[in-house]
Amino acid sequence: MPCGEDWLSHPLGIVQGFFAQNGVNPDWEKKVIEYFKEKLKENNAPKWVPSLNEVPLHYLKPNSFVKFRCMIQDMFDPEFYMGVYETVNQNTKARVLHFGKYRDVAECGPQQELDLNSPRSTTLERQTFYCVPVPGESMWVKEAYVNANQARVSPSTSYTPSRHKRSYEDDEDMDLQPHKQKDQHTGARQAGSVSGLQWRGEPKRLETEASTGQQLNSLNLSSPFDLNFPLPGEKGPACLVKVYEDCDCFKVNDVLEFYGILSVDPVLSILSSDERDASALLDPMECTDTAEEQRVHSPPASLVPRIHVVLAQKLQHINPLLPACLNKEESRTCKFVSSFLSELSPVRAELLGFLTHALLGDSLAAEYLILHLISTVYTRRDVLPLGKFTVNLSGCPRNSTFTEHLYRIIQHLVPASFRLQMTIENMNHLKFIPHKDYTANRLVSGLLQLPNNTSLVIDETLLEQGQLDTPGVHNVTALSNLITWQKVDYDFSYHQMEFPCSINVLITSEGRSLLPADCQIHLQPQLMPPNMEEYMNSLLSTVLPSVLNKFRIFLTLLRFLDYSISDEITKAVEDDFVEMRKNDPQSITADDLHQLLVVARFLSLSAGQTTLSRERWLRAKQLESLRRNRLQQQKCVNGNEL
Repeated sequence: MPCGEDWLSHPLGIVQGFFAQNGVNPDWEKKVIEYFKEKLKENNAPKWVPSLNEVPLHYLKPNSFVKFRCMIQDMFDPEFYMGVYETVNQNTKARVLHFGKYRDVAECGPQQELDLNSPRSTTLERQTFYCVPVPGESMWVKEAYVNANQARVSPSTSYTPSRHKRSYEDDEDMDLQPHKQKDQHTGARQAGSVSGLQWRGEPKRLETEASTGQQLNSLNLSSPFDLNFPLPGEKGPACLVKVYEDCDCFKVNDVLEFYGILSVDPVLSILSSDERDASALLDPMECTDTAEEQRVHSPPASLVPRIHVVLAQKLQHINPLLPACLNKEESRTCKFVSSFLSELSPVRAELLGFLTHALLGDSLAAEYLILHLISTVYTRRDVLPLGKFTVNLSGCPRNSTFTEHLYRIIQHLVPASFRLQMTIENMNHLKFIPHKDYTANRLVSGLLQLPNNTSLVIDETLLEQGQLDTPGVHNVTALSNLITWQKVDYDFSYHQMEFPCSINVLITSEGRSLLPADCQIHLQPQLMPPNMEEYMNSLLSTVLPSVLNKFRIFLTLLRFLDYSISDEITKAVEDDFVEMRKNDPQSITADDLHQLLVVARFLSLSAGQTTLSRERWLRAKQLESLRRNRLQQQKCVNGNEL
């Protein structure tokens, strides 16, 4: 473990030391950031930092150093806070300067009073992000992060014993006990709020027995607080993340790991409640924040903790089996990456065999599934996203659990995924598009608010005859736009805002999908097991965990490889295209050539080759020929269904 735990358990003490040495000189802020950067470079130091993803909130000490792996779901308006403030001792009149950075609550010592008119006080600005755990994060990813984390935590003494065993989900079910509210928080009555920084006159941290349920009641909530997760059934904490540096570098849907100081002061909920009570007495025309906006922007700290960010790292991926940074330069020099790429061929062969079994013996469909799983949007030409490879796997058995179990297989391979069951009811009633709620001043999430490189499996085999209403038609349009343009148009009532994305969409269907797709491959099962669940379970159980991990590394790593086509091969491809057009002008179009080049690209990358070779080009042509012939045969059998 890193020597000296002060930076983990008492980071504000470290910050205070730098502030005391430098005073109002802004250099102290840079020194704080450099200090924590250096600490995290020490031997396995990041593994010793408690994570909100793995550790229940009540096991984390308030004002301790923590990390959080998350997606930015919404960005709130910037808030002002007191960067530096001064207190005066009422007896001795001695003046003391304090820093307000990394704090929600400005604490005054005994007999000290905040001097709001001090010329030495400064008001600064910080950005607040509403962050949620990565949507659709696979269970194997969560387990790997849990196993890697070596943080030592125990139940926090700031909570009563009755809370020690409660998880985030348990918090939502706690009984409401409003009768204790006033008695427990009389000490907070002297509290106030100035420039986004709460303060109180008591020198000692409030010891409170307030449960989450009581705080919910103080907010007049009839139902548990809506954490605004994009996907149903998601668990974990949501956080209000306060960012001080490089705010312009972040955007909605970015996936990051934040390192910062945890703020769960119970007084935050009491102050927010008092502000709401006070605003209720004001003239509505004078009150800029609605009660609903205050409720959303100042939720109970025990449900939505605050993190004051010291360091932030954008995550290119969330695969715990790989180095966090995989840009093109580093991937060439990283020993782990180079050694893995040298042994790529047997891994690909094993993965192909595994997916062939999962696809009931269809090796051609398995080839295309591999290409699909490593595809990613690598650039955009005008509005056209290049690198997307949406696959429609048709011929899936209807009224079978095949598609459900195929999704389970994919879940075991990719870091983040979601299965959308395309029923009439779901299409008509689910919220796909995020929309702006102007009353609460927040972005209400939808199913399609997903981070890049999420695998979205759309199960069309469940679709039956019925009527799509207006929301259903809008949802189908949203899916089509996502597939075709790799963008989602968020609804801001008066206008729509484009959010580009890179989502891997796999559509499973009986006949040809109603949705557009870059490639349709018709499944030809070579076997039909009598018990699909037993078959798929045995398939998963026979794969060694070490082999499964190699598959996971393979599918993530190949997305980051550079790729190019030499002038010589470009000329050969052009000549080949001209020759094919000569032989049969109807057989190949410019779109078909584009498709061939995409298949050749991912075929080369799946073999660890970063340039197109003549061999891979011929293999791409062969695969496409087999796929087209199969579709033609099926069309002859079933008429015009395909």
